[in-house]
Amino acid sequence: MEIRQHEWLSASPHEGFEQMRLKSRPKEPSPSLTRVGANFYSSVKQQDYSASVWLRRKDKLEHSQQKCIVIFALVCCFAILVALIFSAVDIMGEDEDGLSEKNCQNKCRIALVENIPEGLNYSENAPFHLSLFQGWMNLLNMAKKSVDIVSSHWDLNHSHPSACQGQRLFEKLLQLTSQNIEIKLVSDVTADSKVLEALRLKGAEVTYMNMTAYNKGRLQSSFWIVDKQHVYIGSAGLDWQSLGQMKELGVIFYNCSCLVLDLQRIFALYSSLKFKSRVPQTWSKRLYGVYDNEKKLQLQLNDTKSQAFVSNSPKLFCPKNRSFDIDAIYSVIDDAKQYVYIAVTDYLPISSTSTKRTYWPDLDGKIREALVLRSVKVRLLISFWKETDPLTFNFISSLKAICTEIANCSLKVKFFDLERENVCATKEQKDHAFPKLNRNKYMVTDGAAYIEPSPRWMARQEIHMALWGRLVFYLLSPRR
Repeated sequence: MEIRQHEWLSASPHEGFEQMRLKSRPKEPSPSLTRVGANFYSSVKQQDYSASVWLRRKDKLEHSQQKCIVIFALVCCFAILVALIFSAVDIMGEDEDGLSEKNCQNKCRIALVENIPEGLNYSENAPFHLSLFQGWMNLLNMAKKSVDIVSSHWDLNHSHPSACQGQRLFEKLLQLTSQNIEIKLVSDVTADSKVLEALRLKGAEVTYMNMTAYNKGRLQSSFWIVDKQHVYIGSAGLDWQSLGQMKELGVIFYNCSCLVLDLQRIFALYSSLKFKSRVPQTWSKRLYGVYDNEKKLQLQLNDTKSQAFVSNSPKLFCPKNRSFDIDAIYSVIDDAKQYVYIAVTDYLPISSTSTKRTYWPDLDGKIREALVLRSVKVRLLISFWKETDPLTFNFISSLKAICTEIANCSLKVKFFDLERENVCATKEQKDHAFPKLNRNKYMVTDGAAYIEPSPRWMARQEIHMALWGRLVFYLLSPRR
């Protein structure tokens, strides 16, 4: 014990101070602890970097999303602008072929065509017209690009002796299908026609309109468009009887693309209803009428200034700017100042069924107004055949009775019995299942003329005008 104390006491003061200083200094961290701290710092720094990268990516993503929204909005605006531009083009009246009111041809040549049954002879002084068969063949011979035909009848290939012209017409249509000429045909869905099927198999485009799906009616229009230049409108359908047994009347326009511009829209309207069971609520502007009773087509027909427009029915088939045919007929009669000449197959403003009788006074009333109120001369040419209703004579007698006591009332009526006029027909031919008939329908006044395919003015047809799909053509003098 003494020795240890002595040793401690014998140490120098400086040495003891050093020992005390060393004991008071903090201990150095161990290497393992240093590594843990470094790793923790590195991890925090890496997480901070990842967070900054994520924030930058988020900003870029939000920025790109904003760009996409802006681009989408611009695309929508551009689409709307394009739609408005095309809408404006529609309003100007341009069709898919680039035809418009500004570049169409309105200096046209016109020719009446007529089918006169064999054995019916006119007087030597009677006017002579191009035959219906020759007029149709001329149009088909002129065809270079397209032939569009609307008809409710398609029965050209028949074994009847007078069906030879129909057979030749059918052969010509078949020939055109092999000449790279586009053929489009529109018919009633009720027309179960071998002719249409044969043409379809050869490449023709056939459209069936199901009128019964709209209003239980029938298609009665009959017109042709050839090469978007030439037009036929008339009473004759594509059946052999129109070229043999029936008296038909029509008109052909040559080089008249302004008329085609409007007529093509009716053809397009019919075609658009293929396979549809109801009429659309809104028609495309490309189906709007180009001309109507208010805005008539200005034409030069055989160097004579004229005006024209086309009406349609039923009213369901009258988009904007398309005249409804019954309104246009009323307008023609009301505007007559001197005379009204009318040719029809049947004239009967009453309809009777087993359960209901209906009276349709509209057209009959217009004729009476013209006779009584305006002293307009009226001439009626009515067909007489086996289906003529006896009540027809009662209504004609009623019309005649008006003029018995009224001054300046002029009415003449003639019944056209084509079988009696046929001087060559034998008794066996007259009793045949295919009688000859005056089937044309037209009206001529001092200011206008119109022609349509439906041959009858009967209550069961006219009172339900909305049931019949038909086109009517009106030709007016310049004063109108």
